[in-house]
Amino acid sequence: MGESGRGARSYGVHPVALLAAYVIVALAPLGLAYAEGLPPRGFWDELSSALAIVAFAMLLMEFVLSGRFRTASGRIGIDLTMRFHQLIARSLAAFILIHPFLYTTPLDRALPWDASGQLTLGLDAASIATGVIGWLLLGLLIVTGIARDKLPYRYETWRVSHGLGAAAIAIAGTHHAIDAGRYSGQPTLALFWLALCGIALLTLFVVYVVTPLRQLRHPYRVISVEKAALKTWTVVIEPSDGPAIDFRAGQFVWLTLGRTPFAITEHPFSISSCPADRPRLGFTIKEAGDATKSIGALPVGSRAFVDGPHGNVVLPDERAPGLTLIAGGVGIAPIMGILRQLRADNDPRPVTLIYGNRVAEQILYRAELGEMTQELRLDLHLVLSEPPPSWDGPVGFLDKPVLSRLLDLEADAGRLYIVCGPAPMIDSVEDVLAELGVPMRQILSEKFSYD
Repeated sequence: MGESGRGARSYGVHPVALLAAYVIVALAPLGLAYAEGLPPRGFWDELSSALAIVAFAMLLMEFVLSGRFRTASGRIGIDLTMRFHQLIARSLAAFILIHPFLYTTPLDRALPWDASGQLTLGLDAASIATGVIGWLLLGLLIVTGIARDKLPYRYETWRVSHGLGAAAIAIAGTHHAIDAGRYSGQPTLALFWLALCGIALLTLFVVYVVTPLRQLRHPYRVISVEKAALKTWTVVIEPSDGPAIDFRAGQFVWLTLGRTPFAITEHPFSISSCPADRPRLGFTIKEAGDATKSIGALPVGSRAFVDGPHGNVVLPDERAPGLTLIAGGVGIAPIMGILRQLRADNDPRPVTLIYGNRVAEQILYRAELGEMTQELRLDLHLVLSEPPPSWDGPVGFLDKPVLSRLLDLEADAGRLYIVCGPAPMIDSVEDVLAELGVPMRQILSEKFSYD
């Protein structure tokens, strides 16, 4: 690709360095506890303490992982970062929730002759209260996180309550660890918890205060809202003043439309325009749920704010001999950004696009895709699962029978495959490609729904 196609480069901590730092911080409290030289309690008591302090350190680090910081997610992708956050949160929650039941040492007041706290747990009313509060809130946070899509309130409400709940857990947990913990109450480890809790709360401040303030300094405005297909719209914005964000074709942003960034109404949308179109940014948005059901009525001139760019579904700097793009529904949005940049760069490589929809009225950018077949070496396949009687294109779903007919794996050896669409479709297509012999290292995808 040309220089304009590369746009903003991915950056961030190398995954190996990130994992090493994570492991070091998680295990650091064990080392600090051991260095205190206190006489040990029984096996189950020591196991309970170890589980609790490692899990709590991991919990506080989850604030950083879930804060959409490109330093942490730039190299590995924000979808994998969030998936790691989700799975690790459940594991560490299990450790924290079971740890009170592993103690065998009696719960009693501290004994004057037992300075090391070896013979009793020695909890007071305050440490019990914060422990119970943190314990209950953590269980509630995990359950509501898993059942988020089934809860009877808006995403924005869930997000605010999730953030406030997490902050309450961090504060209550830190107090409980220092006040009740035999090892954590010692000065060195207490300082460790205060520092880690401070970092966790600082990330919330950055996400909910600093980032919106930064967005307010660089507002955008809506310049057009046009119907693109059935219940799907193209929204184009441009900066009110100054340059647009630098991005790579295929990336996405968290977008706020018609409201202040402090309203917590932002949602992730792929940029369907390309870097060559800057300063204008285009988004393909489908009516779905409370946030987008009235997108077609958005007034031109409305304020808009962006947080990004994010995402790793971009063409790598190393040139593949060709590209195969597989999209479902509105998943064509980042694919259009890539195709438009390929056109702007006069890219000579062969490209195959397999684009699936239910009905013909859902096909996005049909005319433009037809023009691209004349401007690029583009082999276009529009697939419908419920075609009209006059349809002469491929019929079915993006499954093995359809993909096997449309792909020429021998001729396309070494190609890069980019898959975009609903999460179940991505999983299915990746499985089919793997069955057909496409190495996973040649497949790029990004999804944000797991449960």
